[in-house]
Amino acid sequence: MSRNALQALAGLLLVAWLVSASVFTVRETELAIKFRLREIVATDFEPGMHFMIPWIEKVQKFDRRVLTINYPAEPFLTSEGKILNVDFFVKWRVSDVGQFYLATNGEEEAAAGRLAEIVKDGLKGVIARRTIQQVVAAERAEFIGDILQFSGTSVGQLGITLVDVRVKRIDLPEEVSESVYNRMQQTFRRQASQLRAEGDEQAQRIRAEAERERTELLANGNRDADVIRGEGDAQAAVTYARAYGRYPEFFSLHRSLEAYRNSIGQPNDVLVIAPKGEFFKYFKQSGR
Repeated sequence: MSRNALQALAGLLLVAWLVSASVFTVRETELAIKFRLREIVATDFEPGMHFMIPWIEKVQKFDRRVLTINYPAEPFLTSEGKILNVDFFVKWRVSDVGQFYLATNGEEEAAAGRLAEIVKDGLKGVIARRTIQQVVAAERAEFIGDILQFSGTSVGQLGITLVDVRVKRIDLPEEVSESVYNRMQQTFRRQASQLRAEGDEQAQRIRAEAERERTELLANGNRDADVIRGEGDAQAAVTYARAYGRYPEFFSLHRSLEAYRNSIGQPNDVLVIAPKGEFFKYFKQSGR
């Protein structure tokens, strides 16, 4: 290959390298800053191909998508003086890439740390105005709205936008949980004792009422039985008297047979009666 051809090839390679060094591409998911001698000269790049001066200018890119950062549980104080451990995460994105770079030197970890402090201050302000029950039962839109109101200005100074704050879990500290658990146990024991006492009182009242009704029923039954028995005895006496009046001899026989049945043949009974007495008159008659 001749020297001219080599020079032409070298020139083409140099031009290709200069063109590639002068061109950069910004994707739709990226934001870019152009520096000239460490000074920001442009930040409003649309997605596509752009140019810069090699060696003099350089470009740094950042993610423009929504980012999520999880934070460990932090203690917060409620309006009633109770401590809550709140586990939360934050969604955010870069909105002003120039301000973001100046505030954080373009480091996401630094931005996440400063954002955490801002959000914590917002959570402290929001939770400090509520009781435990209100924190747990608060509407998410209201809760997040209050946090954004507390932290909006400070977040804007970082060149980022706070998209969302989500509370993942709310717990009581271990020592507080133990205290609450013990207090709940005492409350349940007290309620159980009260219910047992009320049950015993009601059971005694029911037993007393049942005993009273039993006694009353037995008394009424015995009274009715005595009345019926008396009426039966009276009717029997009338019947006996009528029969005695019409058939005195049969009535005398019937009464004697009843006396024989009730007195003769009973175990360990001893009768001392004269054989010629009136008691055995029907035996004598049957022997004739």
